[in-house]
Parts: sequence; structure tokens; C-alpha cells
Amino acid sequence: MKIIFTLLMINWFSATVCIAQYIDSSDFRRPDSIASLYKGHSLDDLRLLSHKLTASLSTEKEQFRAIFSWVCNNISNDYSYYEKNKSKREKLLHQPEKLARWNREFRVKVFDRLRNDYTTVCSGYAYLIRELAYYAGIECEIVDGYGRTAQANIGGEPVANHSWNTVKINKKWYLCDATWSSGSVDPQQKAFISTFSEAYFLTDPSMFVLNHYPLDTSKLYLKIKPSLASFMKAPLVYKGAIQQKVKPIMPETFLAFAEKNQPKHFVFKSVANEEIKDLKLQIYFAGKYTNISPEVSVNADGLLSVEYIFKSKGSYLVHIMNGADYLFTYKIAVK
Repeated sequence: MKIIFTLLMINWFSATVCIAQYIDSSDFRRPDSIASLYKGHSLDDLRLLSHKLTASLSTEKEQFRAIFSWVCNNISNDYSYYEKNKSKREKLLHQPEKLARWNREFRVKVFDRLRNDYTTVCSGYAYLIRELAYYAGIECEIVDGYGRTAQANIGGEPVANHSWNTVKINKKWYLCDATWSSGSVDPQQKAFISTFSEAYFLTDPSMFVLNHYPLDTSKLYLKIKPSLASFMKAPLVYKGAIQQKVKPIMPETFLAFAEKNQPKHFVFKSVANEEIKDLKLQIYFAGKYTNISPEVSVNADGLLSVEYIFKSKGSYLVHIMNGADYLFTYKIAVK
């Protein structure tokens, strides 16, 4: 059984081209409740697990939600494997043959760890989502590409470091990321913090692209496709922004410039047209953090804007937050 399980995992499916849509949030209490009934279920028989999760649900959307919920709440991100894979991919970036060999060998270890210990990295999450969907009769594929976090793909040369899924529901394609919905990696504690989030479940492609960029650009599902270069230069966008559907508008790049003692404006948009009630600026400069609650202005187009005056020359990190959630980060060079 273990050999069959591992071989199935290594068999990656090819992708097809279609147009993605966005599903509005729904009441998923029933599929989530069903998923919770099978906590810790064995991964030896994925067909059986898929059947238990989906058999009593009538729609593809509910069935896929039960699968997604189970994976996010039962599988942990393996921090040590994450660090090992990140380091090796960066080291072998310009050695394609060695990188391909590393990926093959590492993938087998990752999938064995998934089956035995319920811990994995992004490729294991994406595989498990795809296989459980397959046994439920739902078309689902793995997407490989670039993920941007505070620890990865911020400046420098882009490194393909992440995997997620595209799923076909009611003849439409959608995007999701079980890895980032299951929780987050805390580099200071060197541990995975399990916290389920709706942010990356059937996400609007225009939001998903703010921190995901596929190798196959047809999986962007956008009429106007940003370039990889512009993706890499953009502001750093966090789960909070995706969850709250808030987009950065200006500055357009992570690295931006400001004049000393002159106001610098930060402009963003609430895609859901919801009020931003507790906006904060967290400024990091010269080894110290300063927290500010700025006045938020709204123009005729619905764009929100705040300003800050930098009073010293140097390099600043500006984190824009709403409540306790980080939305975006900029690096501001003040001259």
C-alpha cells in the first residue's frame, strides 16, 4: 500500500486552460462539520476518506469545501522540511539538472512524511487536495509557481518555491491554497502555527495574484496578466489583505522613495467596499517600531489614502495593518 501511495503522489497531472470565476462566501457549516468528524483519519485509503467526506453532500462546492477543510485542519506544515527545501532550491537555482534531481528525491521524502506523520510542505498539501477531489469526481490540478512572503521572493532573482491548486466546480475554474489556509510558519519560533483561514479558498484571481504567480500563466485566470517582474517588485501582500479583500494601489512597488519632511501617501482599495475601521501604520526605523493610527481619507472613486511624514533620512519598513492583521509592507528610502 505504501508503495502505491508514493507512486500516486509522484504522478503529477497536466493542466488545461479555462476561465476562472470567484465564488462568494457561503455557509459552509455542514461540510466543515462533516470534515471535523474524521479528524486524524488514515491516509492509507484516500478513496475511502474522500467518500466519507463527500458522499452526503449534494453540490460540488460543498464537497470540495469538506475536502479542503479536512486537509487544512489535519495536515501541518513541516518547518524543517520547508527550510531545507527553500535553502536547496535557492542554492541550485542555476543548476537545473541538480535541482530536478533534488526535487525528485525530496518529493518522495515529503510524501512519506505526509502519510506517516500528517506533516508536509506545499507540494504535499496540493497533492492531497487533488487526489481527494479526484476520488470525489471533481477535476482538480496542481499549480507550481512563485509565492511571496516576508521570507521568500522579496527582491533578488525569483525562485519557484510554492504549489497550490486549481479546481473545476460547476464547469468553472477556481484557485485555492491549502498550505497558506492551514496556518503560518513562524520563523522566530521555528514552528508551524495552525489557524484555518478562508483567505485562500476559491479566491478571486485578482486577489490571489497579489502573492501567487504560476509558472503556467494561463493559470492566472486574468484577462490582463501582470508580468513576473512586476509581481516580484510589487508591495508585499499578506493573508489579512486577501481575507479582507484590500488591494494596494500606491506606491506600486515594494521599494519606494520619499522626501524628508514631505508627506508620503499610501493608497489602497477595499474590493468588497467594506469600511476599514482600525487602520494602523507600523513604522520600523533604526531598530525601533512606531505605531500610528492615521486619518483615512476616501476620494470620489472609493480609494482610501493615508499619509506619513518621514523626518529622518534612511531606510524604513512601513507595515499597513487593519486591527491585528497585516495587509501590506513597503520599504521606503527617504532622501
